[in-house]
Amino acid sequence: MARIFYSLALIFISPLIVFYLYILRGKKNQGYRTHFKERFGFVSKSLFTVKTKPLVFHCASVGEVLAATPLIKALQKAHPNLNILITCNTPTGREQILNQFKNTVACSYLPIDFPFATARFLKRIKPQALCILETELWPNLMAISHKKNIPVLVINARLSEKSQQGYQKVAKLTHIIMRSITVLASHNKADAERFIELGLETSKSHVTGSIKFDITPSDEQLAEVLNLKQLYSINKNSSNEHINDERFVWAAGSTHPVEHELVLAAHQQLLKKQPNALLIIAPRHPEQFDKVAELLTQSPLSFSRRSQNNYNNEQVLLADTLGELQCLYGAANVSFIGGSLIRRGGHNPLESAAFSVGVITGPHTYNFDHVYPELIKLKGAVVVDSNNELAKQLITFSQNTKACQTLGIKAAQCVAKNQGAIQKTLTIINQYLEPKP
Repeated sequence: MARIFYSLALIFISPLIVFYLYILRGKKNQGYRTHFKERFGFVSKSLFTVKTKPLVFHCASVGEVLAATPLIKALQKAHPNLNILITCNTPTGREQILNQFKNTVACSYLPIDFPFATARFLKRIKPQALCILETELWPNLMAISHKKNIPVLVINARLSEKSQQGYQKVAKLTHIIMRSITVLASHNKADAERFIELGLETSKSHVTGSIKFDITPSDEQLAEVLNLKQLYSINKNSSNEHINDERFVWAAGSTHPVEHELVLAAHQQLLKKQPNALLIIAPRHPEQFDKVAELLTQSPLSFSRRSQNNYNNEQVLLADTLGELQCLYGAANVSFIGGSLIRRGGHNPLESAAFSVGVITGPHTYNFDHVYPELIKLKGAVVVDSNNELAKQLITFSQNTKACQTLGIKAAQCVAKNQGAIQKTLTIINQYLEPKP
């Protein structure tokens, strides 16, 4: 009954959902209008012409795609003939799938959780199993999969106390979700216990750690980092070849509105002490690229856009490209991870830490409660409460190279210490793969 009411409510507000996705979001990003039929389960026939049933991974957006990439590539290496379909919710997620996997996987949008759309999707795709990243727990998707005997694997699962309280408010619907889970691989024991308290059978729960720690820069990425350092770390205005002309570079990644301004203000304070310092700012969403460019135009800061590839020693580089953030972090002396000076919950600091680049974060990191406590404890990250504190911390690191390098070393050590989740997760997934024909 709970799922019937949920489905009716979803259908009732469907005009608003379509208006939001197609009109509002589509106006800002045309990608929301492309492949729109997939939102209703009308996936392309080319996705299910392969004889073997696909293994489906659902990754909500860019962050989940990046987290799942090493896992999926390890799975491809172990099972070269495995048919994989990756679904997502956003155009940026879709683009990231294409960037990471080219034509080695199929991709589509996950249908909106209407029962008819989800049933159509599953009927067409006929997946051998459904792997859901983190907490994208859609009731109809999971219940219908369970009814069709499709294994539902929730991997890299996390559940904060706040989210648990939210699920408890819709207990009957939550019970359906928990009953539909075949196996759950969580970050830690605390996450596992929260799922169990919501009704998950204890026997279905496994603690594997976070696959986000299993991030290792590739040779191609390391080569690109060296190239970026040559482009941006050298002060081209230096006239004395005997003077160390390497400038202080910091990267502010995944920034949001309001936070853009705070970051730019901090950089202006830094420039008073370090006139040659460079800020690389990478807004979280592509629709923010031009808005940040406008902010920079109205500011006293000189800037260039990464997409135009015409950098000439400006004070700010606007990273208005996709798929380069990890390497841009790697080219910096220290990074600031956005979504944390404002109440957005923060973004993934391990993309920076893996390159031995230390992390500065604001206080709002609840999206990564499974990462930041360990990173801070091992002294690979520092917390600031305002743009003024951010500026002070940047000035400190710019004047104390050793402290900045130590922060990066500790960050990389934290990543290495917590690796191993991918292998544990692969062991679980392998149990649900259908034997080769």
